[in-house]
Amino acid sequence: MKEKLTIVKVGGAVVEDAEQLTRLLKDFSAIEGRKLLVHGGGRRATKVAERLGIETKMIDGRRITDEAMLEVVTMVYGGLVNKQVVARLQACGVNALGLTGADADVVRSHKRPLKNGIDYGYVGDVDCADGDTLCGLIEQGIVPVMAPLTHDGKGNILNTNADTMASETAKALAGHYDVTLIFSFEKPGVLRHPDDDTSLIPVITREDFERYKADGTISGGMLPKLENALSAVDAGVSRVIITLASAIDGQHGTVIC
Repeated sequence: MKEKLTIVKVGGAVVEDAEQLTRLLKDFSAIEGRKLLVHGGGRRATKVAERLGIETKMIDGRRITDEAMLEVVTMVYGGLVNKQVVARLQACGVNALGLTGADADVVRSHKRPLKNGIDYGYVGDVDCADGDTLCGLIEQGIVPVMAPLTHDGKGNILNTNADTMASETAKALAGHYDVTLIFSFEKPGVLRHPDDDTSLIPVITREDFERYKADGTISGGMLPKLENALSAVDAGVSRVIITLASAIDGQHGTVIC
């Protein structure tokens, strides 16, 4: 029987809110057994870019990354946010290690080609994640904290959607562990009505997703989140849950199956 591994992805809005982040890291520290954290930081990157006079452009919840924006996200994701999270986990007694995909070659990607005429710039679509290397770290008692940056093996850093990073990491580790992947953010799960926190959809199948996508119930940044969740389930991840950042115990939110 495989040992359990919990992977928690925390979104940029939670990272930006000191109180929410403090609670999440405390709850994450309390998770028993093996674990791994993937973080975003998009809102922080947007604020830093604004201060630098760099315009932020988003399409379907995904950031357009030109050369100037690539420098911003590399600094914010791989530096500021990642090291703050690592330091705070160390204070909680968690032996955390901050990683981008380039570190130890754990996640390699290629530059996204034009899609429907859209040039996403320096955005990486993941080719492979190294589950063996990550497993080796985890078995030493290390908790990887992964920033949403990958590399192409040719010396280039690429901006990668944090949900994709979490999903691909979970898939790579599913051969080693019984993996539960939790996407945590500022809402209690997937909602029928975005402004009504009581309109939680408890379970979503691929058929449900296609229907909700077609009728507009699900849109924007929730689209790639659910696409990644369904991809993880298809690849052998045991459970995927989308839930509130203060409810990462696996007992709340929307279950993807």
